[in-house]
Amino acid sequence: MAKKTDKFESDLLRGSLDLMVLAILDQEDQYGYLIQKQIREATEGKVTMGAGTMYPLLHRLEGDKLIRSRWDDSSGRKRKWYSLTAAGKKRLAQRASQWNQYAECMAQLMQGWFEPVASAKKQIRLNKKTT
Repeated sequence: MAKKTDKFESDLLRGSLDLMVLAILDQEDQYGYLIQKQIREATEGKVTMGAGTMYPLLHRLEGDKLIRSRWDDSSGRKRKWYSLTAAGKKRLAQRASQWNQYAECMAQLMQGWFEPVASAKKQIRLNKKTT
């Protein structure tokens, strides 16, 4: 479990949470708790999103027509599942491109400060080649 000091600062996350949720929903439809869990696991506990953040964010994305929801109780429990819309896919592509450019700029500026930045820059290049 990550220590509180291991988590990212809220101002660093601001603007990234939408992108995280859209990216997760691009993989497959999910309900709120699964989205929270996937974010927590993918970030090794550095990003934990409570219900008080997650559900207003999902409602806002739905209001912006970037995601849609449907109720399902086939598992025996009624859950609201979310999926990405065409507009959501377009927004994800735009924001992912912007984020990659931003990360490259930060990696360039931080060059020499610490090794993970160099690794991130290399990974960004690899990701660009595969997309």
